[in-house]
Amino acid sequence: MSDEVINTAGSPRIIARPEHVISRVNISESALKVLYRLKSSGYEAYLVGGGVRDLLLGREPKDFDIATDAHPEEVAGLFRNSRLIGRRFKLVHVRFGREIIEVATFRSGHEEKGTDETHAEDGMILRDNVYGNLEQDAWRRDFTINSLYYSVKDFSVVDYTSGMEDLEAGVLRVIGDAEQRYIEDPVRMLRAVRFAAKLGFRIHKDSEKPIFELSERLESVPPARLFDEILKLFMSGYAVATYELLRHYDVFRHLFPMTDDCLAEAENHFPHTMILRGLENTDARIAEGKPVTPAFLFAVLLWEPVHSRAKRLQGEGLSEIQALQQAGDEVVSLQALHIAVPKRFSLQSREIWAFQARLKRRNGKRAARLVEMSRFRAAYDFLLLRIESGEDEYKALGDWWTEFQESDEVTRGSMASEAPSVGGKKRRRRRRRKTDNTSSD
Repeated sequence: MSDEVINTAGSPRIIARPEHVISRVNISESALKVLYRLKSSGYEAYLVGGGVRDLLLGREPKDFDIATDAHPEEVAGLFRNSRLIGRRFKLVHVRFGREIIEVATFRSGHEEKGTDETHAEDGMILRDNVYGNLEQDAWRRDFTINSLYYSVKDFSVVDYTSGMEDLEAGVLRVIGDAEQRYIEDPVRMLRAVRFAAKLGFRIHKDSEKPIFELSERLESVPPARLFDEILKLFMSGYAVATYELLRHYDVFRHLFPMTDDCLAEAENHFPHTMILRGLENTDARIAEGKPVTPAFLFAVLLWEPVHSRAKRLQGEGLSEIQALQQAGDEVVSLQALHIAVPKRFSLQSREIWAFQARLKRRNGKRAARLVEMSRFRAAYDFLLLRIESGEDEYKALGDWWTEFQESDEVTRGSMASEAPSVGGKKRRRRRRRKTDNTSSD
């Protein structure tokens, strides 16, 4: 951590109970149990991070995190329903049924880069496992609005970083020198975008300027870690706003370079519209409490490079389904260099793409068989999304499948028998060799 961060320390602002809106009624009973047990055992214990931020904004927190001066082993000793996790820095998860309360020991930053092999040559943090006190823990956090502590001792909010002022002003500000903090961990740039989109906050000018300059450093982040971050970015209910900010700050191209190239070269707005419609649907499903799957999300985000490659492969003589399968394999492999999508999801994405060709082959008994396949519904929804995005040539096909699903068995049979045979290669009938029975003398 920079000297600027270390030297900014001073007496915190204490916001007394009458001056803030946090009520224990809105805090998880499980979190309160952990806080009170730590307190009664002689330890400091605070609710911290997003939980405090959301409570102050009148939102319902997704989870509750706790910071304490107790070491992990000491915390674990107080709760039989707990387990130690983490390698880089040990945390304690205290489980209450399906709810998990995460407890972390106060941490300290590092005054000089690289003095104890905690940083790589480019400045990225390698280890961050030094215990500290409350003040040090506050200054090492990423954003001021995430550095507010709620105490059950007197129900006050402790603010070392002017986080309350930023929260009231709707400003997202990196603690300390933003450029160095992004270099230490480039994922902080994604977190800045995510919180700005989720909260509707503006990123402070000193915190947003380095994003334009340093976003390329995201390419040094392990692809597996970026997959987890992508899920947070696009599957938290604010996918459209997140996507627009990623494009604004020129970050998207470092995450999905093939898609970004297609968006830049597109002569029409179909690719951009397709992504926006897909993300809108994702946000709507999350708002309605419906399930969403990463497979469909990645199918949408990578469709344009797959579609473009498939067209080229068809021009080289492959059938449509062969072209989509090969293009899907190639795009998934190349994308894995940037974001490592687990096979269970990438396989489903490839099936959704290949299914776009199969949906055209609906004559005879094919339609009935396709409807029964596990990936049919996702592929059908994907087809409708393509139509909504401007691919009007497939509207009749989408209408046909909609009607087919809503029809009875007799009507389905009639529809299938009248459907054209598309895409299949005609099998050539083998000609029988004529036997010449005429004998020659």
